Amino acid sequence: MPIATRRNTPEQLAAIDLGSNSFHMVVARLVQGELQIQEGLSEKVQLGAGLDEQNRITDDARARALECLGRFAQRIRGVPAGGVRVVGTNALRMARNAREFIRDAEAVLGQDIEIVAGREEARLIYLGVSHSLADQPGRRLVVDIGGGSTELIIGERFEALETESLHMGCVSFTRRFFPQGQCTDKAFDKAITTARQEVLSLEAAYRRAGWQQAVGASGSVKAIAQVCQENGWSDGDITLDGLQRARRKLVKAGTVAEAELKGLRDDRMPIFPAGLAILTGIFEQLGITSMAVSGGALREGVLYDLLGRLDHEDVRERSIGVLMSRYHVDQAQAQRVCDTAMDFLGQVATAWGLEAEEYADALRWGAQLHEVGLSVSHSQFHKHGAYLIENSDLAGFSRQTQQVLATLVRAHRRKVPMAALEALPQEDQASTLKLCLLLRLAARLHHARSDALLPGLVLEGTDQQLALRFPEGWLAEHPLTQADLEQEQEYFAGAGVALTVS
Repeated sequence: MPIATRRNTPEQLAAIDLGSNSFHMVVARLVQGELQIQEGLSEKVQLGAGLDEQNRITDDARARALECLGRFAQRIRGVPAGGVRVVGTNALRMARNAREFIRDAEAVLGQDIEIVAGREEARLIYLGVSHSLADQPGRRLVVDIGGGSTELIIGERFEALETESLHMGCVSFTRRFFPQGQCTDKAFDKAITTARQEVLSLEAAYRRAGWQQAVGASGSVKAIAQVCQENGWSDGDITLDGLQRARRKLVKAGTVAEAELKGLRDDRMPIFPAGLAILTGIFEQLGITSMAVSGGALREGVLYDLLGRLDHEDVRERSIGVLMSRYHVDQAQAQRVCDTAMDFLGQVATAWGLEAEEYADALRWGAQLHEVGLSVSHSQFHKHGAYLIENSDLAGFSRQTQQVLATLVRAHRRKVPMAALEALPQEDQASTLKLCLLLRLAARLHHARSDALLPGLVLEGTDQQLALRFPEGWLAEHPLTQADLEQEQEYFAGAGVALTVS
């Protein structure tokens, strides 16, 4: 079905997936509302294997990654602004120096990079898979074995219903069970048992949900399917019998290289036994007998998710609504504060350098969620709210954006927590402080939770100053508001910004 698009949607889009084993890029063109893939690039970077014992990206892995991104950057130069999305997965979730790497990588690419949580990665994978298959009734189980994690999703049509990201991948399993490519029955038994133990945690819920079709995605699954087909062990789909035959062939040969498996590319050889063991464990634990293979995966899902954002069908808006409903947020109060905060942003956006759409989104979501912590306790509810936001699985959100939202909610009342602001990436600190000051003012002005409209307010901002003006006589008639603002002046001063009220 063609996708309804708005006039401002770019005709060309690109998605880049910074995986633990390989980096992938896909460039697509919108033709009569449908995405047509123009080009796909993939390079084996081995970022996950390039983590040292302290989980830091090594200099060699960093150099490989930046060289690859330099080549990707040349290809996306012609893509219009806003038409590119870049996501990082397990290796960047684990890396202790991920922030430093991302800063350098963004400079090379000229694009922002988002680190997505495991369940968000799973949702995006399902989105890519569902758009690559025929739209048919019934539920699908989707399996994606990556370098550092394995995602399992149950979904129906284009909607993911159950998402999980397990801490097992072909890179980590290779290190643990198949060093130097040695293949023994003992190693396979241990690897398969470990994989089954990981799957055990979700088995009951997934069996209750049920599925009519199993589908595999991404490099490891595709490599297994290719080997099984070219060696005559399957007719296209992956079967348990085909997996067992591949294992016997590897064990008999002793190593991957000596097995000389037809259809196995050289760059896939080192991690092939690990992927085979993980998939076998999943088949055995969940009782899968046959699995189809999808051409779409994470990067295609990122493309469709990006298209949804551009066409104002943003899954993030739904995530905010779900969180508000789950924690019984006072919708009327949230809307009052949101309306005033957005009015303030419109008045100072140019002076404060907050004109980008991402700032309006963050302030709007922060205002809608600023009281979410009340469901836990009124005492310190801003801290409870920050914790809930930072630790919830919010579909569509990157880790960085959730951290910014959590900081906005944490900082919307009482003393401005400079330590929390300084924990953000340096490039986000100044803008987040400014947004939190706007949110604080809006929340204070609606302290009474009244439906009475505020008077026409004028807000002017400079780097270190914010001036708020009321109609003459209004403050004298509202002494509690005046007292609130006097207290805010002290809090603002502690954050290095002078608030004047007249």
